Formats: sequence, C-alpha cells, structure tokens
Amino acid sequence: MSDWVVQLIDAGGYWGIAFLMVLENVFPPIPSELIMGIGGIRVGQGRMEMLPLLVAGTIGTTIGNFSWYLLGYRLGFKRLKPLIDRHGRWLTLRWRDVEWLDRCFETHGEKIVFIFRFMPAFRTIVSLPAGLFRMSPWKFTLWTTGGALIWNIILAGCGYYLGYRFEKIDDWLGPLTNVAVGFMVVAYIWRLVTWKSEKAER
Repeated sequence: MSDWVVQLIDAGGYWGIAFLMVLENVFPPIPSELIMGIGGIRVGQGRMEMLPLLVAGTIGTTIGNFSWYLLGYRLGFKRLKPLIDRHGRWLTLRWRDVEWLDRCFETHGEKIVFIFRFMPAFRTIVSLPAGLFRMSPWKFTLWTTGGALIWNIILAGCGYYLGYRFEKIDDWLGPLTNVAVGFMVVAYIWRLVTWKSEKAER
C-alpha cells in the first residue's frame, strides 16, 4: 500500500496530502498514520515544511469527516424509526438504543467527537451519528479539526523523528487494522446471536 501513497505525496505535495486524507476518511482502509508519517519524513528531508503539512492534512481530515456528517444530518435520526422497526435485528439496534445515543450526543457530543479522533477504528464512523443526532455543524467542525490537528501533529512528528523507519509501520499497521475489524465483526455476531427485540423483553 505504501508505494502508491508515497508516489502520490511526492507528485502532489501538500495537495496530495490533503487529497489522501480526504480519501482516508471516506475509505478508511487507507491509513492516516502512513500518510502523515510519510509527510513527516519529507519534512525531515527538507522536501516539505511542517506547518503547511499539518494544515493540508487537517483540512483533508475535516472535509472527509464532514461528508459523513452531512449524510447523517440530511437523514436525521427520526427517519431511522421505520428502518429500526423493520431491520433492528440485523442492525442489532433497538429504538431505545437510538434514543440513548441521541441523549449522549446532546450532552457529550463534543467530547465524543474529539476523543474518537484518536481511535483508528472509530474516528470516521463517529461523524455519521454526529450528523444523525444533529450536533451543531460549527461544534462538529471545531472539535473534529482540533482532534485531527493533534493527531496529525503526533503522526507527522513520529515520521520526522523516525525517518524511513516509520515506513515500516505499514508492515504492522495492516495486521493491526485487521485485528480491529475482526473484533468489530465478532462483536456484531455476538450482538446478533444474543439480540432480543423490545417486544420480546416486555
């Protein structure tokens, strides 16, 4: 995976970084760790500057996440009711679960969005419920940008200080991502097997 990412970064510069970070948040299998890490390597080589790199990476991250937010915002969680009623088992969701998530985002939405920016398996996914539960667009943008900036500083800093050794991250990042996805699949199957409808619990 790393070869074409490197080629696009070298060909597109900061625009390449921004494009890849948008793509990473729309199609999560592309790891931001690798993108910003390679950007940090290029800074260490004198081929990029750290500030424009962070600006490009953070803007790309915010745009990518905002696309999922807008999708959720346009749908709105109230329109989920017929879907939950019909396919709740396969979604492993009850309507009361949706209402509980709505209350969580109303009370702690900023914290949820900010903290999830540091979780590889969830930092993109969280944008959809943020939109569904109508979190303020300005708050979503602010906390997404803040979390993304901090995360990008960490990744680019690691690339800068570790140099080419950082590219080895792709050797263990793939298996680590597979483990995270596998855990999510197992959790879904468990919820599916043990799922009971609200009517069955009454």
